[in-house]
Amino acid sequence: MTIIVGAIVVIGAVLGGFTMAGGHIHSLFHPSELVTLGGASLGAMIVMSPTKLLKDVMKLITGALKGSPYDAAMYRELFKLSYDLLRMARRDGILVLERHVNEPHSSDVIGKYPKFAHDHHAVDFLCGGLAPIIEGASPEQTAALLNAELRVLDEEHHAPIGVLQKTADGLPGFGIVAAVLGIVITMGAINGPVEEVGHKVGAALVGTFLGILLSYGFVGPLATRLEFIGAAEASFFKAMASIVISFANGNPPKVAVEQARRGISSECRPNRAQLDELFREAEAA
Repeated sequence: MTIIVGAIVVIGAVLGGFTMAGGHIHSLFHPSELVTLGGASLGAMIVMSPTKLLKDVMKLITGALKGSPYDAAMYRELFKLSYDLLRMARRDGILVLERHVNEPHSSDVIGKYPKFAHDHHAVDFLCGGLAPIIEGASPEQTAALLNAELRVLDEEHHAPIGVLQKTADGLPGFGIVAAVLGIVITMGAINGPVEEVGHKVGAALVGTFLGILLSYGFVGPLATRLEFIGAAEASFFKAMASIVISFANGNPPKVAVEQARRGISSECRPNRAQLDELFREAEAA
């Protein structure tokens, strides 16, 4: 929603200033310039990106429109679920987690937390972190496995953002290409009426205008937005890794969750009293 609001503000500011200065909005609409910019930008993305990366770009853009799912409610479910599972393992033995880890989507414990359970990526990461502990991995081995997975997640997130940023950097250049093509067309009509020549020159300049506007007003900010969403996702997965590693080191469930709580941003971090309330809710469920 915020992306849509921001786009409306950008368009409103540009068109509002243009009309206040005496411009006519219809003079900015030249489909040929949009075709040149859109086609060139899309072609550049295809050239620089493997097929999987293009799909990841589309997924990230779709995700940006929805917003990050890793909010305070998601952290509350993570903390309650983690406390539930670790308390069970401490009371009944680590092997009691085997059924929940191997078949997470049929787990009655994980199913109690629908927001978390519907994020298959997060479920797989948490269960994948607990599985080595069940198999007898040492705390050092568990930490190494989780850190390796976190590095891959970080790399896979930054690759499509890099593609978008490079596309944003190239848009002003493509705008110049569109302008040059417009000037070439204008040269062919240089002996025509002044109004016709002026119209063609205006169309050529619109190409440069659109290239710069799309770069700095839309695609560049979108790439930055995706960076923030990626940082929120990374923080959530690091919190899961922190809980698992702390438990592998022999810490009690409450201590493991408390350690993760201290590492998240203040926007999503419950205070100590709220965390105690989450523990009571998990015990009562």
